[in-house]
Amino acid sequence: MESILTFLEDKTILATGATGFLAKIFVEKVLRVQPKVKKLYLLLRAPDANAAALRFQNEVIGKELFRVLKELWGENFSSMVSEKVVVVPGDISADRLGITDSDMRNQIWGQADAIINFAATTKFDERYDVSLGINTLGAKHVVNFAKKCSNLKVLVHVSTAYVCGEKGGLIKETQYEMGETLNGVMGLDIDAEVNLAQSKLSELSAMGSSPGEISMAMKDLGLSRAKKYGWPNTYVFTKAMGEMLVGQLKGDLSVAISRPTVVISTYKEPFPGWIEGVRTIDSVLVGYGKGKVTCFLCDPKGIIDMIPADMVVNSIIAAMVANAGRSGRPLKEKIYQVGSSLRNPVRYCEVQQSTNHYFSRNPWINKEGKAVIVGKIKILSSMASFQRHMALRYMLLLKGLEVGNAALCNLFHSTCVDMNRKIGLVMHLIEIYRPYLFFEGVFDDMNTERLRNSVRENGSTSDANIFYFDSKWINWDYYLREIHLVGLVTYVFKRSCCLY
Repeated sequence: MESILTFLEDKTILATGATGFLAKIFVEKVLRVQPKVKKLYLLLRAPDANAAALRFQNEVIGKELFRVLKELWGENFSSMVSEKVVVVPGDISADRLGITDSDMRNQIWGQADAIINFAATTKFDERYDVSLGINTLGAKHVVNFAKKCSNLKVLVHVSTAYVCGEKGGLIKETQYEMGETLNGVMGLDIDAEVNLAQSKLSELSAMGSSPGEISMAMKDLGLSRAKKYGWPNTYVFTKAMGEMLVGQLKGDLSVAISRPTVVISTYKEPFPGWIEGVRTIDSVLVGYGKGKVTCFLCDPKGIIDMIPADMVVNSIIAAMVANAGRSGRPLKEKIYQVGSSLRNPVRYCEVQQSTNHYFSRNPWINKEGKAVIVGKIKILSSMASFQRHMALRYMLLLKGLEVGNAALCNLFHSTCVDMNRKIGLVMHLIEIYRPYLFFEGVFDDMNTERLRNSVRENGSTSDANIFYFDSKWINWDYYLREIHLVGLVTYVFKRSCCLY
């Protein structure tokens, strides 16, 4: 492969899902390390150009993530962005990516050297119709759009390592084919799934269901269809179907598929610890630091496969360069699993120790100005122990309140309703996250290791330093205590009051 910096020079790249976590880091990285990139077309879901521009300013360029780039360019920052970035209103769930401006479409079709599909909804229990539209049909629309690009050298589709379902052992970097047996179930038909979702929507509308009822029914449908075919939730099921469509429809396009594991805060660029939103296990860490979470369900010896976001983005850029120019040859898409479970595993018990160490020395100051004193979190190592804990700690209390409420003319009615809601929410979240709390898979990264070697051997020396993505670099205890948790407090804690 040629030098990554050389490849990026004078290239035009279309990125979908531009307001997402990884896409923003990608945009910042390219503009910072290769200002000679020709154009970045950024697809944002918006009805028109003005709305797209506003979203870009508020949700992308206005973020703290761009602080270093702004300092680097000073008063020329805005003009640089205006010259290099074209914001494109559209919708990945629609044909032609929902780009209604024909001139804009023709520009991209004629100019794009590479496309990176970052767009996704990552909610585990998203409405089935919404998740199908973005994660599954969105992948199809991106491939069809890519086929119209006369100068395209490569398409990178960003997926997730957990399209594997609940498999254990060593999980290879292989594609999932249409109709593949998974957990003993065969016969998956994507068109039939899309039709089923649309039929269910029509049925609910005809029944006069409320928006809330429709949303809940469509969420339940997604989870039931996922479990029917061997996936634990709607997110990974629809992402797996998206991968299947990419493989089926790509033709002679050069395609790379990136499968990151659990994406966490940046390791070092543009600065350590940047994160946006509460991501997977971070919800537990936020609750623990605020004194609201005292127990956690998991296998303490189990591996949690995490990877910093900047390493994921660097691997995506490297995969883009390594696979550019293969179009026209009937090659199978290249899959890169990007994680740490094989090369540098970290276990839940180690995360617990590092988190306790950090908050014991850096307690969170609550609204009353008092330091929150945290204890050692209690690990519940099985569903049976979790159910006993819930029964003794909360169910008995709720039953007592309900008895008192009945005896005292509904005096505790609102408290009972609130507690019942919270218990229901906890049980729902545990059911969704349970497969990952006891996940026994380890992700093979042979292709990713070859990619790392290619960057080191065939690129320039600066490439290897700039586009780093080796999880062996990470000292997990130091990273968690000095980088991730600091970033979590800085960028998430103050904005997470709604969670706890």
